[in-house]
Amino acid sequence: MSRALSSVFSNRALIAVLGAVVIFAAGAVLIPGFASLFSVRAMLILGSLLAIAALGQTLVMILGGIDLSIPFVIGFANVVFASLYGDGLPAPATFAIVLGCAALIGAASGALSAALAIHPLIVTLGIGTAVQAGVQIWTRGLPMGSAPQAINDFVSLGGSTGPLPFPPLVPFTLLLALAILFVLRRTIYGRKLYALGASPKAAELALVRPVALWATTFALSAVFAALAGILLLGFTGSSSAGVGTPYLFQTVSAVVIGGTALIGGRGGYIGTVAGAMVLVELRTVLIGLGLPEASVQAALGVLILALVAAYGRDQHIRNLI
Repeated sequence: MSRALSSVFSNRALIAVLGAVVIFAAGAVLIPGFASLFSVRAMLILGSLLAIAALGQTLVMILGGIDLSIPFVIGFANVVFASLYGDGLPAPATFAIVLGCAALIGAASGALSAALAIHPLIVTLGIGTAVQAGVQIWTRGLPMGSAPQAINDFVSLGGSTGPLPFPPLVPFTLLLALAILFVLRRTIYGRKLYALGASPKAAELALVRPVALWATTFALSAVFAALAGILLLGFTGSSSAGVGTPYLFQTVSAVVIGGTALIGGRGGYIGTVAGAMVLVELRTVLIGLGLPEASVQAALGVLILALVAAYGRDQHIRNLI
C-alpha cells in the first residue's frame, strides 16, 4: 500500500490531474452554478487557450530553459494577424506569415542563448520586449482588424462540436496533447530533448547538437504562443498588444503545477494541460468565493512557491547517474 501511494505521489502529472478533480468538486459544492454547462464550457475554453500557450514553455523547460517572450509573441500574433487579415490578406496566408515570423523570433532566441551561453531568461525577455515595441511602432498604438468567422466559431463560448456541447478548441487541445505525448516519447526529437535537459555534456557526447535543438525548441514555443494569440483574437473579438500579459505568469505556473522540472530533463505536456485546468478552476473558485483580484494572485503565488519548494528538493537527473 505504501509503495502504491509513493508511486502516486511521485507522478506529478497524476497529482495535477487529481488536483483538478478535487478543485472542481470543491467548487461544485461551494459555489452555485460552478458545475453548470456554461461554467464548465468557459473553464475548458480558458484552460485550452492556456494549455496551448504553455505547450512551448513545457518543451523549453524540459530542455532546461525558460521562455519569457511568450506573452510578447502572443500579443504580436494577435495584433499582426488582425491587421493583415483586416487589410484583405487571405486567412491561410496570414496564418503562414504570422506563424513563420514567430518561428524566426523563437529560433533567434534559442540559437543566441545556446551559441553565446547566455541564460534564455535574459535573451527571451530582451527579444520579446523588442518585438512588442516593434508592434507598437507599426500600429502606432492603435491595433485594428478582427479574426475570420471560422476562428470565432472555433473558440466560441456558445459553440459545439457535433454532439459535444463544447467548441472545436477543446477536442483540438486533447488531440494536440496526445500528439505531443507521442512526440516526446516516441521520436528522436523527444529523446534528444530529455537527454540535453538531463545532461548537456552527455548529450553532446551522444552527438546531440545543442544550438540546433535549442533553436528548434524555442521556435516551437513561439509558434504555439502565436497560435494562442490568434485563437485569443477569435475569443475576445478585438486585437491588443497586451493580450498576452497574463500568460507570463500563467504559462510557467501551468508547467510547474504539471510537474515539469525547472532544471530540465523531466516532465511532460499532459501534466501541463492538467496544470492549466488547475489554474483556471482555482481562479474561478477564488473569485466565486468573493476574493478580490489581489488576493487571488497572492493565493496562486503561494501555490507556485509551495510547489517549487517541494519539487526543488529533488536531485537533478544528472546527479543520479
